[in-house]
Amino acid sequence: MLQRFVLPVFVLLLLFAGSVWAQPASDSPDIPARPIEPIKISPDDVALNLSRAVQIYLDQGKSFRVSTAPGPDGIIRRIEVQANDAHGSGNWAVFAIANPTDEQIDRLIVAPHYRLAGSGILKPDLGSVRIHSITPSEGFALDRQASPDSDIFRLTINPGAVITFVAELGTAALPQLYLWEPEAYKDTVNSYTLYHGILLGISGLLALLLTVLVVVKGTSLFPTTAFFAWAVLAYICADFNFFNKIFAATPEHELIWRAATEVALAAGLSAFLFAYLHLHRWHNHFRFGGFVWICALVGVVALVFFDPVRAAGLARLLLGLIAVIGAALIGYLTFRGYDRAIMLIPAWLLFIIWLVGAYAAVSGRLDNDIIQPALAGGLVLIVLLISFTVMQHAFAGGGVNQGLFSDLERQALAVMGTDNIVWDWDVARDKVVTSPDLSIFLGSAAKNLAGPMRNWLPNMHNEDRDRFRMALDYILDKRGGRLDQSFRLRSGDGQYHWFALHARPVIGNDGEIIRCVGMMEDMTKTRKVEERLLKNAIYDSLTGLPNRQLLLDRLQNYCNLARLDEKIRPTLLVIDFDNFHSINRRYGLSVGDTFLLAVARRLSRHLKPLDSLCRLSGDRFVLLLASQNNLSNVAAFALNLKKAVSTPINFASHTIKLTASIGLLPWINDTMSAEERLNDAVLAMYQAKYNGGDRIEPFQPAMRAGNLADGTMEKELQEALQKQQLNLVYLPVFNIKQGNIVGFEAGLQWDHHARGILNIQDFMTGVENSGLIMEVARFMLAQAARDINRIEEHFPGRKIFTSVTIPSPQLVSSELLPCVQSVLVHNPLKKGQMQIGFSENMIEQNPELAFSLAERLKALGIGLVLNNFGAEHASLYYLTRFPFDMIQLDSVLFNDDSDKSRLLLKPLIDMARDIGAVIIADGVENENTALLLQKLGCNFIKSYTFCDNLEIGEAIALLEKHSAT
Repeated sequence: MLQRFVLPVFVLLLLFAGSVWAQPASDSPDIPARPIEPIKISPDDVALNLSRAVQIYLDQGKSFRVSTAPGPDGIIRRIEVQANDAHGSGNWAVFAIANPTDEQIDRLIVAPHYRLAGSGILKPDLGSVRIHSITPSEGFALDRQASPDSDIFRLTINPGAVITFVAELGTAALPQLYLWEPEAYKDTVNSYTLYHGILLGISGLLALLLTVLVVVKGTSLFPTTAFFAWAVLAYICADFNFFNKIFAATPEHELIWRAATEVALAAGLSAFLFAYLHLHRWHNHFRFGGFVWICALVGVVALVFFDPVRAAGLARLLLGLIAVIGAALIGYLTFRGYDRAIMLIPAWLLFIIWLVGAYAAVSGRLDNDIIQPALAGGLVLIVLLISFTVMQHAFAGGGVNQGLFSDLERQALAVMGTDNIVWDWDVARDKVVTSPDLSIFLGSAAKNLAGPMRNWLPNMHNEDRDRFRMALDYILDKRGGRLDQSFRLRSGDGQYHWFALHARPVIGNDGEIIRCVGMMEDMTKTRKVEERLLKNAIYDSLTGLPNRQLLLDRLQNYCNLARLDEKIRPTLLVIDFDNFHSINRRYGLSVGDTFLLAVARRLSRHLKPLDSLCRLSGDRFVLLLASQNNLSNVAAFALNLKKAVSTPINFASHTIKLTASIGLLPWINDTMSAEERLNDAVLAMYQAKYNGGDRIEPFQPAMRAGNLADGTMEKELQEALQKQQLNLVYLPVFNIKQGNIVGFEAGLQWDHHARGILNIQDFMTGVENSGLIMEVARFMLAQAARDINRIEEHFPGRKIFTSVTIPSPQLVSSELLPCVQSVLVHNPLKKGQMQIGFSENMIEQNPELAFSLAERLKALGIGLVLNNFGAEHASLYYLTRFPFDMIQLDSVLFNDDSDKSRLLLKPLIDMARDIGAVIIADGVENENTALLLQKLGCNFIKSYTFCDNLEIGEAIALLEKHSAT
């Protein structure tokens, strides 16, 4: 109802304002000049209003001719006056003064710069220099007296003289022109100065007091009230020309100040009304209306600097609109019994009375010299009354009233503040009541739970019924105890929801239970999370296969059985694909994951019920073969398995073929643990890789002495780190619109003496197994920091980032933060120069630790990059929770030509942009795809299609080449 009334009023007022502004200023018709009648003065005249005796001539040019008033001899003369102001508009005023006495008279001609009375509403006159100069018909030009707020000229008239004065005007209007006796004018100014000082002191104290309350009571009410008080103080300072006494301001600045204070009045009053009445709590329409109102005020504030006159007119219009809307809101909320609205009635009535007086003044209906200072005093009175009202609320909710809550009320409020369900079983009447109703969880099935307790049992899960019934019987038999049960209830769609019930019996005077009362909590989401965590603890999240822990458990059980039954001879086969990381590098992680899923299904088809297949890590699988106990059958099975995994896999338009290195550990009847057996099988797999890959290598005890997987790899990596055989290469990141280089992605390469150049993906498994992940991370971060400083030396001030990615979940460790801190101590960097990349596979190993590390890295000035966004199911969750600076899109989102992929791409990019992240497209295959990404809002791209990896010297040379072009 309220918003239906306010909105039309607002629209009509805006249309009215627009129509007034749209009307062109009509040219005044040519009016014949009236004969100039001189104003006769005497020594007893203290102040004479000359406004009605002045003739004004507009747009007369730089030279002005006029006839004088008849002199003592009755002769009318013709005089010509030249403009003194080079930029004058050609506006002139003419008046005449006669001294019929025999005494010489000294007077002051005073024209105030600004008068509120008659200034107007929509296009108000905000004041200006009114008179540039005054030329008399005889004698010299009048001397200007110094004054910050008026044009004052000293006049001396000889006895019997009749003088015609021609004033060069600064504006088209001359609101007031007075002839003052000098001493009387001085006394009047001094009397007003005292009044001005009193008002300034009171309003300043009120503003300071309310500002102190902002610190003491931090609610939104007090900042808005303080803002309104400061706005009133600023308005009074502008109205009393106090600013001119402090700052040397030009007339243009005075217009801006005066308009700004009037806009501040409207903004402060509206903000106070919104905050005091808590309008955002009543209805969403009030929130929307408040938002629109703020946008309008922001526009008016911006208009102040371009067109202060129109801005002031809008502010005066808005003040009237605020009065109408405020009165409607206060009346509406008072009718509903809202105490704040009731207490605001006196202050708002005073404001409406003040607004009526202000309207009468600016429209010219009330025109005298007292109205302007009186309205200023009225504003101070309004602030004073509002301050009393606000301070009453400030101290009404203190510690005294807070102690009035009873324990029962406090407990009731605590229950209402939760999402739990009140569960009440009236035992005597056998009736169960829940509040709120369970239908919000169970739908239509909740109606079956109304009434006696026996209605609950059919809707419970079969596994929970007997346990719940026994718990109820126990409490009824013992006449005491506590009911703590978790159970499942069936919803209308057949799904089960988990609930936790915590209740206590209420004992009557006769010692019997009269009711059970407690709280029910919906545990469905919590249970699903627990089930998912339990599953992830023993199963791989990608393939659904058992993980290392479950494999070791099964292997240990088979080993125990094998020592008792000779028919059970478990064999281990460790399968690791050769150069698997080339798939991720070329096609993206999503294609790599699809390949692993296809391999898992292919391997599963070769298994029998006794066999088990698990994913150990990355592209490594372990097959526990228990269905074969003959070595020849095991060898034949291994060959078939090798052939199966080497068969090409077709994915979209790609055909992927990889070979595998397989380590085979047949049954050895000894006391080795499952962990030790698995390590031996892994050693055999590493031996197969060391011998060139694409082969099956049975385990030999001599491999333990060589310790190829752990010892040799660890020694080689440590030696490579010490001898600087590891080095960083950089892949440029281009701005998709401008084509210039904005950053680099750092990658690690190893110049291996036997296998040649290895990328980090090729030996990351060895790094993880040897426990050198933090050593490699420290080397990469330190080298990247040094190279960043080299780039900074060549290109000072240019913003170029470097992203460092170490693709291992082991990087998410408490050791990472000290490592980064140590690097930054030795190689200080600017904020955002270094970025560290994380994939969701890395984060999901320990999300809480990853989140803590992310916040601390951000505090150190390190940026965060989410790699392969869109390739995994959990990317959206990590995107919203973690403070990523950059989002790297997986190539599957844009290199796939299917329409479904394109439909998903734009909302994903929009979502990433909405959180303020920079979008990087990784692996763009052609220029058409780059143009599509640019159109969809992508920021940067990087791809081996446009540039290969570069050494740091080559990267600097490429930057210089781009800078030159």
